[in-house]
Amino acid sequence: MLTGKVIEIIVPFLRDKGFKVEALWGRTMNEAEDAAKRLQIPFWTNKIDNVLLRKDVDLIFIVCSPNLHAQIAVKALGIGKHVLCDKPAGLCQSEAIKMVHAAQYYPSLISVVNHSLRFLPAFVQMKKQIVENKIGDVFLCDVKVQMGRLYGDNFNWLCDKTMGGGVLTLVGSHVIDLVTYLTDQKAIRVHGIVKTFNKDFKCSTGVRQVTSPDFCTFQMEMADRSLVTVTLNNHFSGTYVQEVLMCGTEGNLIVKGGDLFKDKDEVLYLDVEDLQKSDAINVVSADIMPRPCMKGLLKMISALREAFLPVEDKRGWVKEPVSSAATFEDSLYVQAVIDAIRSSSRNKEWVKVEVITEEPDPNPLLSAAVRKSGMSM
Repeated sequence: MLTGKVIEIIVPFLRDKGFKVEALWGRTMNEAEDAAKRLQIPFWTNKIDNVLLRKDVDLIFIVCSPNLHAQIAVKALGIGKHVLCDKPAGLCQSEAIKMVHAAQYYPSLISVVNHSLRFLPAFVQMKKQIVENKIGDVFLCDVKVQMGRLYGDNFNWLCDKTMGGGVLTLVGSHVIDLVTYLTDQKAIRVHGIVKTFNKDFKCSTGVRQVTSPDFCTFQMEMADRSLVTVTLNNHFSGTYVQEVLMCGTEGNLIVKGGDLFKDKDEVLYLDVEDLQKSDAINVVSADIMPRPCMKGLLKMISALREAFLPVEDKRGWVKEPVSSAATFEDSLYVQAVIDAIRSSSRNKEWVKVEVITEEPDPNPLLSAAVRKSGMSM
């Protein structure tokens, strides 16, 4: 259930892998109808429940503004649908924990988050090298991502940090999850700076205010005392640049784009797909989603198909093909780190990463008053 440019690639790929795309949801009826007719999807709507309640829909693909992720995912699992949710898991930990509890309550359903870099072959190979101790103990990870602005020519949720827009949530969430996937270590404290430099959005109706951060840099101290440094920059007008460097006691590994190198020039994995100019995905996806993220997402979809294929029951599945996918629990941790980075940027200090285990009380003052009255009785 998705609209936007990304469906121009995802829907044909889903069909190519054997999925039947039965229904589409959009923010407006016109938007949903235009996309559905263009992609030959038989049913479209602007009401989420109309998709969730359809008997011919078993897997819900959530790709929309993050402020809707939690409510759709929780409701979908409650109705008995498998869920693939885009990153991040909601806007804050209190939303992410609801998704975690829903997934725990329905363990027979697939509930994964689109942290697609886990499926990119270069990072799969990098993790293998680290697990096999080919570079010794990792003590430093340095990540740099440079790209253009994340929003287009129209003012929408991507320009608004309260709806989940910005480089920290949309790119930083990938990086935070990736580091933990590669090293099996979690951050214990962070220090960060989050900035919005380009605040003015000029459009036909005047000038709107952009609140989504377009630059972020942060450090993470991991549980094993290794250090992670990350720089995310939306002020680069050239081709998307992504570098992940792992420094170990016995050597280094670096992923540049989709290629993996060891030490100075030893090639461990070369993403030859990037050299195939005839590949429609490479041509179309450049201005829709960063190529590494898009390739990882398509490989995740392939893994989902493998999870469903061996089982006759259309709601049954096997875990192995998607065992490396990010769970809602993983995404809760990512959200905790994001919350800590924001707090660090506001207070200009190191902040401890604290993952909540229960939903926060929506009205603590009222609850305190009720407890007090109960004790007085």
